[in-house]
Amino acid sequence: MSQFTVAFAGNPNTGKSTLFNLLTGMRQHTGNWAGKTVITAEGEFKHNNHSYLAVDLPGTYSLYSNSADEEAARDYIIFEQPDVTLVVLDATSLERNLNLALQVLEITGRAVVCINLIDEARKLGIDINLKSISKRLGVPVVAISARNKIGIDALLDQVERVATGSFTAQPLRISYNEEIERGIAELTPLVEQTIGTKYPARWIALRLLDGDDSLLTSLKEHMKSKDLPEAKEVIGHGVTAYH
Repeated sequence: MSQFTVAFAGNPNTGKSTLFNLLTGMRQHTGNWAGKTVITAEGEFKHNNHSYLAVDLPGTYSLYSNSADEEAARDYIIFEQPDVTLVVLDATSLERNLNLALQVLEITGRAVVCINLIDEARKLGIDINLKSISKRLGVPVVAISARNKIGIDALLDQVERVATGSFTAQPLRISYNEEIERGIAELTPLVEQTIGTKYPARWIALRLLDGDDSLLTSLKEHMKSKDLPEAKEVIGHGVTAYH
């Protein structure tokens, strides 16, 4: 029986941990992320003929470097490269929650968007067009209520499709203004040349343009290499048009 890894990502208070607990039950344990005080939870669940290692990432509003939680979530998705990143959104606050989903999709297309609290949304008269959102994002989108155990099998079916590769995503690619896109285009080949093609070069280029030195620190740690330049140096050498 093959085992796949599923990372649970989401804003705080979206019911992410409720879903995680529902699926893993007592088959879970907690620990700390390496080198951080941030707590991590891992568990296991089965669906059809597959077993899954579930990793509950810290609840975050973004994957930038604003906190240890955000860095831990970001680093796991980039460096551990889970088979599926399950992005849990609050159906009553979709607009705000989709920000994190879009950031995940910039890193990986191996994702499923899970819109939780669908029962609460219905009470508020909110109607969500899942097909339209799925088509726009380019990944499976499923509505559930973790608390009331609604839609769980349908969700796991989509997780299985992505994990096994029977669904291949063409995730939404966000276009930035001309200046930023020019910077990304110039920096991406340098990123690939330096760290290879294993990591999401376009997203890393974007973060470097933002001056994200903490991402470079993580890259150095995971590559066991200390000769990566600082973000400012990379930008200075490679992107003259941006500045």
